Amino acid sequence: MKISGKTILGKLSRLRARLPGNSRIQKCAETEPPLRSELFSSDQMEQHGKTLAGMHKLGLGRARDRLLTRLADNEGVLLGVRNLLTEAIKANRRITPAGEWLLDNFYLIEEQIRTARRHLPKGYSRELPRLLNGPSAGLPRVYDIALETISHGDGRVDPESLSSFVAAYQTVTALKLGELWAIPIMLRLALIENLRRVAARI
Repeated sequence: MKISGKTILGKLSRLRARLPGNSRIQKCAETEPPLRSELFSSDQMEQHGKTLAGMHKLGLGRARDRLLTRLADNEGVLLGVRNLLTEAIKANRRITPAGEWLLDNFYLIEEQIRTARRHLPKGYSRELPRLLNGPSAGLPRVYDIALETISHGDGRVDPESLSSFVAAYQTVTALKLGELWAIPIMLRLALIENLRRVAARI
């Protein structure tokens, strides 16, 4: 019986779709859109900081540390995408420019993940004030500030806009010293989170 190449490729694709890592990537692509909201100017970010500060409500007590778990999950998804792209190249299939960028820069992504893990010791984020409400409920308030920065900056961090945003936020609600210190690491975590969401769609 003669079997066409297309039939074999189809069967391989279906088998690959059943792999646990690939189903996780597929689920991420379907349920977690990239962090992308309306692009704000520095002045708009300043106003948004005041609005966000008025919306944030803090919970009492400590909660479990979810950021390290999420970082590990993000790493798993990114590795899975990298492996699928590598398989595609071995099979002489073309990949998108975004896929090429991911493969070319994956060593930098791994470096950022290692840095994030090193600067976020186990239990550290449990000491930070956590949100009681909104999409980031249960997560550190400063992490939500980082997510908003990424969302309204088209995935980039503009130092001037960030400074205005945080300063405006604090005209309504003061951040704790530990939160201000944590802003760089939270931005790194937010960027990795966004990269995971974008990569799952490659």
